[in-house]
Parts: sequence; C-alpha cells; structure tokens
Amino acid sequence: MRKLTLPLVAAAALAAAINVSAARADITIAVAGPITGDLAEFGAQMKRGAEKAVADLNKAGGVMGQQIKLETGDDACDPKQAVAVANDLVSKGVEFVAGHFCSGSSIPASAVYQEEGILQITPASTNPALTDDAKAKGWTTVFRTCGRDDQQGDFAGKWLSKEYAGKKVAIVHDKSAYGKGLADLTKQNMNANGLQEVLYEGITAGEQDYTALVSKLKQTGVDAIYFGGYHPEAALIVRQSREQGLNAPLLSGDSLNTLEFATLAGKAADGTMFTNAAEARNLPTAVKVVEEFRAEGFEPEGYTLSTYAAIQVWAQAVEKAGSTDAEKVAEVMRGGSWDTVIGKLSFDEKGDLTASTYVWYVFKDGNYSQM
Repeated sequence: MRKLTLPLVAAAALAAAINVSAARADITIAVAGPITGDLAEFGAQMKRGAEKAVADLNKAGGVMGQQIKLETGDDACDPKQAVAVANDLVSKGVEFVAGHFCSGSSIPASAVYQEEGILQITPASTNPALTDDAKAKGWTTVFRTCGRDDQQGDFAGKWLSKEYAGKKVAIVHDKSAYGKGLADLTKQNMNANGLQEVLYEGITAGEQDYTALVSKLKQTGVDAIYFGGYHPEAALIVRQSREQGLNAPLLSGDSLNTLEFATLAGKAADGTMFTNAAEARNLPTAVKVVEEFRAEGFEPEGYTLSTYAAIQVWAQAVEKAGSTDAEKVAEVMRGGSWDTVIGKLSFDEKGDLTASTYVWYVFKDGNYSQM
C-alpha cells in the first residue's frame, strides 16, 4: 500500500505545481473608475469595455500566449480612494491599468503606478496636467486614448466667441480638476478670441439645489451657460433653469456623453450641447464590436470603446515588445501606430494622442447626436 501511495502523492504534488504554474502564467491587468457613486454610469461603460476587450483577447489566444485576468478597482471618482485602489491593484500584481475616469483620480493614482512600474492608459481623463506633469517628472508610462482639455477648450472657446459674439455667456464649474480645468481653458480661448464672460462662478458638486445660481444667471441675462463639470450637476442646473424660466442653452464637455444626463434632466435636456471626439460607434473599425455589444443588450456609448481601445493598444505593444515591462511597452507604444476600435492611434512624447478632433453633440428627445 505504501508503494502505491508514494507515486500517487508525487503525482498530486506535480499536478498542484502545474496548476500553480498555470495560474502564474496569467497576465493580470485592471480597469479602474467610478464603479459606485454619482458617476457609476461611466464606471459601467469602462468595465464593460474592459471585460469585452479581455474576453476577445483571450478567445484569440491571449497575449504572448498567456491568458489575461482582469481586476476591477472602484475609486468612486475620489482622489484618496483612487490612491487606495492603485495600491490594492499593486498588491494584486497588475501589469497595466486602464483608468481612471476622473482626472482628479488619475493624477494621484499615476504616482503609485509610476513607483511600482505599472503602465497606465486612461480612456477618459482629459486634464492636461496628467501627462504634462508626468513628462516634466521624467515619467514615461502614462498615456490616454482620449483628447485633452486644452484641445477641447480651444475648440469650444473659439466656437463660443464666434456663435455668441456680442452676447452674454456665463462660465460655471464644479471646482473639480476636470470641471474647473475645462471651464478655465474654454474661458481662456473664448477671451483670446474676443468674448468676455459676464459671470464666472464655481458650484459645490453633490448639492441638490442650484436655484441661487440660476437666479444669478437670470439677473445677468445670460444667453448661454458653459458648464465645466459632470452630468448629474449639469442635469440639475438645466432642469432648475427651465423651472425658473431661464431658457439659455447649457453647453459642456465630454462628461455629458451619457444618456443618463437626459434621464436626469428630462425634457429640459433638449438643446443641451457638449463637445467630444467624433462618434466612435459609427466607425468601420467599431462595427463588429458594437454589434456584439448590442446583441448582449448593452449600448457601448461614452467611454466603452475608448477603454476597449486602451487594452487593444497595450496588448499589441506587449506582443511587439515581447515583454509586459512598463518601460519597454511604453517605448514601443510611442514608436508605432495601433489599430483599435476607435481607429488608428499613435502617441507623442507625453503619452497624448497625436491627433484628436472635437465636434459638438446635441440632446433631443432623450438622445444625443453629432451636429
């Protein structure tokens, strides 16, 4: 009996070792964003985009012959929580993070990823400081698959100065890194092109009553309101404006890129405009993936496809570099162009896209379309 037991034990030990080896063969990556909180709609978009990108990669054989394991980090768009999430992902051995969503989260989290040698590609954080500061510090592993607020602000500011020449425009922001940054850059470009705002005001995000702001806007007689901030506050402002008889259109940035804005604002959403990149869902490169998402009952709006694209770029660069080492992958990323669902992408020295075009979208009847 003992002679039979020893080989069985040895076989079991060998099988266990093989299983451990197989587990270690997985490459772990992560998606991080607001899975909970007021901006959870965007976190859901990022999560679904990441999950499908990983599923599609694994179905095709993985990366460098290894399967991809996806972790999810919930920062609720809170800077302190983002740092905690980043440290948790480090402890889980992630090689790459697609995230975060809010610039105020991506910026502090990037310091953790840099320290630990983890590549970061955000599909949504547009504040220029993310990549500008990284470049100034000599960091090379921070990227984004979205545009920058100085590009978005340049586009919106010039447009406002032309379309509202001689009229009254108010600039409102939510004091966040994203919201204030975008509002200030739009204001700067609007001013440089000859139009001065009649009101510049900051609000506190998360409040439910902005009637005092609306009253001030009414007294000023504004013709348009430019808002730097997120869609929950934007929806409240536009709804309470209509309730007080203020019909000036609200214009904003890419954070209104969700149908949840129309749900929260109701009929008052009609006429609200926002800037964003050209609609990715209409691109030939996205047709197959979009159809598959819709077959699953999910509409891949907002940042779904830019998250999918971030993982595509990373996977292609890893294959070309023959390594998951962040520095090596980053060097390869800057030296090539990458086929993704949102088109062919390439990156400059800062980790920003070499080309990014903004357009206007407008809400009507519960939906939005490119103008």
